Amino acid sequence: MFGRREPVPFAFVAEADRFRSNVTPPPRERSSVGQMAGRWLLGLTIVAGLVGSLVIGTPALTPDKTADQPQQSQASEKR
Repeated sequence: MFGRREPVPFAFVAEADRFRSNVTPPPRERSSVGQMAGRWLLGLTIVAGLVGSLVIGTPALTPDKTADQPQQSQASEKR
């Protein structure tokens, strides 16, 4: 309707795309040797767990070859 602009309490949000800072953030701290070793060990543990579960779970997923033959109970063999 009318191009009337009303003041809003958060007018600075609308101008945020035009704002440029001249302050650079501080450089990141380097990880210590212990932190890097901990990350490697955590990653290795996760990968080993996934591989181990795959190795243990694979035999359960293979089709059983004896399932094709009809099973006979021991009671039917003894007469």
